Amino acid sequence: MSSSASCPTAAGSVHRSPQRAGGSDTDGRPLAVAVLGSTGSIGTSTLDVIAASSDRFSAHVLAAHTSVGKLLEQARRFRPAWVVVTDPAAAATIGAGSLPPGTRLAVGADALEDIVRDPAVDRVVSAIVGAAGLRSTWAAVEAGKTIALANKETLVMAGPLVMRLAARTGAVILPVDSEHSAIQQALCSGSGAEVRRIVLTASGGPFRTRPAETFAAVTPEEALRHPTWSMGPKITIDSATMMNKALELIEARWLFGLPASKLEVLVHPQSIVHSLVEFVDGSVMAQLSPPDMRLPIQYALSHPRRLPGPARRFDFTQAFALEFAPPDPARFPALVLGHEAAARGGTAGAVLNAANEEAVGGFLAGRLRFTDIAAVCRRVLDAHPFQDEPTIEDIRRLDAWAREEVVTWCAA
Repeated sequence: MSSSASCPTAAGSVHRSPQRAGGSDTDGRPLAVAVLGSTGSIGTSTLDVIAASSDRFSAHVLAAHTSVGKLLEQARRFRPAWVVVTDPAAAATIGAGSLPPGTRLAVGADALEDIVRDPAVDRVVSAIVGAAGLRSTWAAVEAGKTIALANKETLVMAGPLVMRLAARTGAVILPVDSEHSAIQQALCSGSGAEVRRIVLTASGGPFRTRPAETFAAVTPEEALRHPTWSMGPKITIDSATMMNKALELIEARWLFGLPASKLEVLVHPQSIVHSLVEFVDGSVMAQLSPPDMRLPIQYALSHPRRLPGPARRFDFTQAFALEFAPPDPARFPALVLGHEAAARGGTAGAVLNAANEEAVGGFLAGRLRFTDIAAVCRRVLDAHPFQDEPTIEDIRRLDAWAREEVVTWCAA
């Protein structure tokens, strides 16, 4: 586990030049932020943070795939230097004069990678959903950027490769997932050698108490009703199956350089304790806050500083209770898959992620039952030609293979 002068970070050392660490001190210029996936839930929360601290952060790049209407609204409000639309067909719908003066349009995934590498970009918020986020995040790591990572799939798919690349280029990866942000903050209380275990908390999703024998009848509408978080459809379904926690286990394995045996999950319905770190002396450090993604986003943008921001605060004049319970792997078999993939490494994470993305799509389209999601992931993970030390090309090839396997399974 790497560390900086202030507390542990995932890779490299925090850039310490005073004018570019967490906001401008000497040149009067706010940090130029590239928001990849600006129209999604993490992207819009990031823009809330930027708007609340416009003297410290500016939206330099806004990027989306197809949500052109929302992207143009954001561009008119924040006036970035660049708007990037990675889907050429969607970009073709942008008429002349749609962008504000001074904002340029770029089209395609290649253009996004080039802009991410631009020296004018200080920090990159990687919030593109799914495997599609790997390319632009990889480009940011190659360029030695400071990256606020919300795209967990980057480390699930290619964790060892990404972390080795970051060590070579000096890139800094700061987690945006509330669980991993909490872990990073709690790790400031001790050294890596003093960590006994890391515990990621999980809300349990909408089916925490629903009888397991009824899971096969779960509808997409039911699964999309998360009790505490407001998220996009894919991650909301992952929360219902607890596959999101499986993927977060894999992410934590590489982000913090700990063996899978030191990673656990605990169900915490209130989503107030975002994760815990237990040290060898028995001390447990936890980070608590109301469920509001703007807090971990701001922590990653302003690191190593803490700044006032728009996130919700506790009202300690009101009583509240915190509940914890161990998860039931029989109800949520995705957790077993996550532990296995985290322990195995290699291509296991990439294949599990790809199979899950396709299976979730099949469930939302009515082609698979809710219980089929974990079942098809198990089948594809067990059948795949495992490689212990894959290249990035191997990972991309097996990602495509796993998706085809799920499509075939759905059609059978």
